[in-house]
Amino acid sequence: MPDSVFFALTLASAVSAGLMAGIYFAFSSMVMPGLRRLQPGEAVRSMQSIDVALLNAWFLSAFVGSAVLSGISVVFAFVRWGEEEAIYLLIAGLLLIFGSLVLTGAYHIPRNKALHLVDPESPEAKERWETYDAEWTSWNHVRAVASLASAILFAAGLATVQ
Repeated sequence: MPDSVFFALTLASAVSAGLMAGIYFAFSSMVMPGLRRLQPGEAVRSMQSIDVALLNAWFLSAFVGSAVLSGISVVFAFVRWGEEEAIYLLIAGLLLIFGSLVLTGAYHIPRNKALHLVDPESPEAKERWETYDAEWTSWNHVRAVASLASAILFAAGLATVQ
């Protein structure tokens, strides 16, 4: 594979991983703390609305695109095995795939779906919100760190190519 194609795809992987890190960071540092300032029923209703709003072409392109680019990077790691950048690509790609895509699908989406079943006006809304917020946000921090580490490793892989 020509180095220019490798460079372009690895750069795109780094940028997309950084974008995902930024999205997760925004949720951890602003969105969830902002929702905590609301009454539990309002927080539930707001998070339900946010969860529906994020199902748009912009977010889904970034989310799915970062995972696809990371998958391609894992393949490139094996194609370029023996080169200095290969280990960076392998770890970066796997970090993004497991730390973002798999964690979201296995952990966050089921909790979001469960939150959609909560009536914001019900007496259980307070307890359900507090549990959701604590658990969801803790694992969102993991997504943010994994995505940031992935972006850094992709960049490190680029830095090794002369």
